[in-house]
Amino acid sequence: MTEYHLHTPVASLPSIEDTLSLIDRADALGYDRAWVPETWGRDAVSTLAAASTRIESIGLGSSILNVYSRSPAVLGQTAATLAELTPTSFRLGIGPSGPAVIEHWHGLEYDRPLRRTRETAEIVRSICNGSVVDFDGDIFELQGFRLRCDPPSPPPAVDLAGLGPKSIELAGFIGDGWHAMLTTREGFSEQLNHLTRGMDKADRDRDAVEVTLGLTCCALEDADRARSLTAGHIAFYTGAMGTFYGRSLARQGFEQEAMDIASAWQSGNRKEAIEIVETELLDELAVAGTPAETVEQLESFAEFDGVDAVAVSFPRGASMEEIESTIDTLAPRD
Repeated sequence: MTEYHLHTPVASLPSIEDTLSLIDRADALGYDRAWVPETWGRDAVSTLAAASTRIESIGLGSSILNVYSRSPAVLGQTAATLAELTPTSFRLGIGPSGPAVIEHWHGLEYDRPLRRTRETAEIVRSICNGSVVDFDGDIFELQGFRLRCDPPSPPPAVDLAGLGPKSIELAGFIGDGWHAMLTTREGFSEQLNHLTRGMDKADRDRDAVEVTLGLTCCALEDADRARSLTAGHIAFYTGAMGTFYGRSLARQGFEQEAMDIASAWQSGNRKEAIEIVETELLDELAVAGTPAETVEQLESFAEFDGVDAVAVSFPRGASMEEIESTIDTLAPRD
């Protein structure tokens, strides 16, 4: 049975209490897990620690901590600490992000992202297992690191995010989970082939990797506003957040649309960029419309072959009331 998750908008809400109240709301409604991202604004680790003190049944996870701005040892200690704090279950989601974030915001070289992600995952897993870490990699060398405290039991799962074929294959090779996003049904089927290729190389079973599909969602009585907000969100990521998202769309048969969105956005014509998304593309990638429409749409994504969980996220510009409406509408049903 497909799980229903919440992906919180931690960076944009007026206060951290607003974010925590959304996790409380999802907890009460029966969502299985709340993911906390880290982009710009509030950090995910502090938010997760605060959430861990008030949840009852919902699991927690990071989606996604980048592998550049914290060392593998710090990420390992962070994962161990959050696993100890969380009374339900905690999953560490990591990924390389992209040059727009790593170079422009963190001032670091975006070097060998897949290699760095793989070595980070291996080191974090060893730390959380309580092992003495003597690691001799291409990027990292560690000698004699070991948790001074008892390791968490069970150790947290380590999930990987990925849009490109090689990053998805890496998730299949070493990840406990893979976080997918911005994908059509046909695109997702092809991405699963990359995931399976990675699992086959490591001689792993399919159920070794939990697949979470992140979806931008907006459920409002005003369907036009819901669609406009959601299209604006997709246009922003395609046009303003580097080339990864546009390349992912191109691989799924929307190369011209991705180029047109990026061109319009970067030239300052945001309205044109949003209008391009509001065509066939929006329904292929997101959940937006009236409450009745969005329930049906989300169920369709949840039925994708290979999806273990759908994660409900929200468009930029959505108000607190609109986010709450969407959480309530798309809550799991018996």
